[in-house]
Amino acid sequence: MSDLFQTVSESNDAYTAKDIEVLEGLEPVRRRPGMYVGGTDEKALHHLVAELLDNAMDEAVAGHATRIEIELEPGNRLTVRDNGRGIPVDPHPKFKDKSALEVIFTTLHSGAKFANKAYATAGGLHGVGVSVVNALAETLAVEVARDRHLWRQQFAKGTPQGPLEDLGAVQNRRGTTVTFVPDATIFGHAGFRPAILYRMARSKAYLFKGVEIRWRCAPELIGESEREVCPPQATLHYPGGLRDALQAQLAERKTITPEPFAGQAEFPDGAGRVEWAVTWPADEEGFASSYCNTVPTPQGGTHEAGLRNALLRGIKTYGEIVSNKKAQQVTGEDLLGGACALLSVFIREPQFQGQTKERLATAEAQRLVETAVKDYFDHWLAAHPERSRALLERVVERAEERQRKRKEKELKRQSATRRLRLPGKLADCSRNRSDGTEVFLVEGDSAGGSAKQARNRETQAVLPLRGKILNVASASVDKLRANQELNDIIQALGTDTRGKFDVDKLRYERIIIMCDADVDGAHIASLLMTFFYREMPGLIESGRLYLAQPPLYRLSQGGQVVYARDDAHKEELLDSHFKGRGKVEVSRFKGLGEMPPAQLKATTMNPEKRTLLRVTIADHESPDPQVDQREAAQIVERLMGRKPEMRFAFIQERAKFLDEDALDV
Repeated sequence: MSDLFQTVSESNDAYTAKDIEVLEGLEPVRRRPGMYVGGTDEKALHHLVAELLDNAMDEAVAGHATRIEIELEPGNRLTVRDNGRGIPVDPHPKFKDKSALEVIFTTLHSGAKFANKAYATAGGLHGVGVSVVNALAETLAVEVARDRHLWRQQFAKGTPQGPLEDLGAVQNRRGTTVTFVPDATIFGHAGFRPAILYRMARSKAYLFKGVEIRWRCAPELIGESEREVCPPQATLHYPGGLRDALQAQLAERKTITPEPFAGQAEFPDGAGRVEWAVTWPADEEGFASSYCNTVPTPQGGTHEAGLRNALLRGIKTYGEIVSNKKAQQVTGEDLLGGACALLSVFIREPQFQGQTKERLATAEAQRLVETAVKDYFDHWLAAHPERSRALLERVVERAEERQRKRKEKELKRQSATRRLRLPGKLADCSRNRSDGTEVFLVEGDSAGGSAKQARNRETQAVLPLRGKILNVASASVDKLRANQELNDIIQALGTDTRGKFDVDKLRYERIIIMCDADVDGAHIASLLMTFFYREMPGLIESGRLYLAQPPLYRLSQGGQVVYARDDAHKEELLDSHFKGRGKVEVSRFKGLGEMPPAQLKATTMNPEKRTLLRVTIADHESPDPQVDQREAAQIVERLMGRKPEMRFAFIQERAKFLDEDALDV
């Protein structure tokens, strides 16, 4: 025992001041990029562009810029240009040996958006955006046209490659131009996706009517699967703002009300403004997108809560006016659960959760939005009683369905003459019997949208899931019950779980897991299979659970097009179908959400052309079937259970089977 205490004491003595690191300048960003951009994956890479675009949009929103240009060139080289005031180039009063431009690009938490003097509202408030881009760039060059002079400075991995240069006088030019190439040592082989950048530019143009955004991309960078949604050149300008955006997303879909509820309003005392566009599609396949100072807030926040409260108060007040007492039972989910809504606010000093700004946390935004929108919604409802009554009837019906489900002890499939309303984002099929029907469990709203367009509405249902679901093998029962995604699956299938499981109540003949053909997709599929194995093993035993097999590659030559499941299949097809026949165009699908619905249908969802893998418990020809069950349970516990040391041991045992090529993936 004394030896033990002696060992601990010596170990503590080894911890000295020399072990304390002090990271200066932009070194913390390069050491821990995930703290600033959320990771080093494709999403983080595109976040760098969003930071530059936010800065240019701030100039436009402040009234100093009318045009923004985005250009993607070969070599992962991207340029963002505006015709605003231009970054200041005079010496900084605190760092007299440096220009303000160099301070902004090399110092965290430096900028002009902290005191509301240069910008009344701004998207980039942390003062780290452009310096983080610089830190994570292999090379970055910034040009500033200001006071009829052109200035330029170049950086590499955040370090200045020389002083700020005065390139001389210029005429008819102003603003800031930033060109950078992301550092491959940080982001690996990830490249910019033209379709993502184009959507980003288009959404900014929708959000601010006064700006014109010019998009250019080298044609050879646009994959064949992206050409329908991403032109090589475009000028984006939308005078109608969010109303135009909503109409573009709805296309020809029918809505409960002929006209959307759309408008804009200024907040009191110059606190900002809000713009909105909301409609209710007849198919109840809704969506919601919100923004603060043109920055997307995919996780919502206080501004969305303000809109929800305003609409809910308005519909209840209207119910009182028309003597519909049931309107008082309506909740926000009843009203907006199947709605299509776009919301944009501009406010001072917004508070976000995290550097990636995915959720607005400014408490005052809820009150401002609610107060501003409420009067407009009251007038909109009163102006057209016929459409307002149709909307009220629809939300009251949803409220009644919700209350009826809450009272039911068991979820039962309703008769053929009545269709069951189900929770979540399920797009149900129209056939009332389960024979011949199937439900696709799809990763993400984007892939869910493509699948909904590609499906056979009579026999195929689609349930989008938000990212990676809970690992039920390592979670408590309380966490499982509280997980919305898993509850949506349980309610959609109708069989209940574990001891209450009844396969005869299954609402579909087949359950098909449809994930991206990559590592993340395989992980999500593993989590879903673990869920079904633990909670609904009867689905596997009865042969109802399947894995879709979306292609990873599209190979084309002339009029011939074939699809490959993986790299090995691609090489096989190149040898068997195209060998000796000239150049073959090979495009790699980035994910189901980027696959055109027609291709998704032809390759993955059409029963006549697709390939499905049935999920079973492996049969090792044991005379005792319980042996296979025990082995399966042990494997699931080892790979998915609560003991990480078991997974670590599994990896160590199988590391010898990996080859060098696999490690390069």
